[in-house]
Amino acid sequence: MAHLVSLALSDVGRRRTINEDAFHCDDAAGFYVVADGVGGHSKGEVASQEAVEQLRMWIGGARHDLERLCTRAEGGDTDARWEIRRLLENGVQSACYMVFGMAELDPEKRGMSTTISAILVRGGFCYAAHVGDSRVYRVRDGVSLQITEDHTLINYKLKHGLITREEAATMGGKNVITRAVGHKDYVQVDTADVDAAPGDRFLLCTDGLHGYIEAEGEICALVGEGPLRVCAEAAISLANQRGGRDNITAVLVELTP
Repeated sequence: MAHLVSLALSDVGRRRTINEDAFHCDDAAGFYVVADGVGGHSKGEVASQEAVEQLRMWIGGARHDLERLCTRAEGGDTDARWEIRRLLENGVQSACYMVFGMAELDPEKRGMSTTISAILVRGGFCYAAHVGDSRVYRVRDGVSLQITEDHTLINYKLKHGLITREEAATMGGKNVITRAVGHKDYVQVDTADVDAAPGDRFLLCTDGLHGYIEAEGEICALVGEGPLRVCAEAAISLANQRGGRDNITAVLVELTP
């Protein structure tokens, strides 16, 4: 029976004084989260930590339902996979409502929000829930698959044919996000599921890391092979060498035989 091992590292980077990223790893539950707080002056670090904690508690409270649904999904029940995705989505919505409420009650926290990317790895599948521009990748046999889609202004313009990829590469404002947890009391959450097999690795990371990935094969080269700690350290080192303008967080998960 396959089992999960993980390693998480977070670095403040070369330009920031506060680390507004947050993460959570639970190998027993197969649940992992990364979040990137938005708005340094508006307590982005509070938003990210609170969102991660709320989602962690939500999943903990739903553990019995998840066990039942994951067993059904492993047996080929596609409706169960949809229900798992909805459960993750509801957890993110709960976190969004809480972060927004905290900001409404405290003027010093007004405007705080966060990205969030979470995965649940169970029964041969990886289920993802996502808001913002942090990312989740699956690495398998030297090929990386980006499971999440960036909720950024540039990506929106690309999807709708308003700019070319060449123009996007040189445009400013790459960190302008179009969705965030806590910006309002509700947020549209993307969900997805992909198959997961022994030997697969998953990378959850903030834009402080993936913003410095210059070639498609670099993800595999950085984290595809070798000890998880060595891979995570190499990824953070690369981001710092290329500028380190933001906080850098990498959560690596391996599905081992």
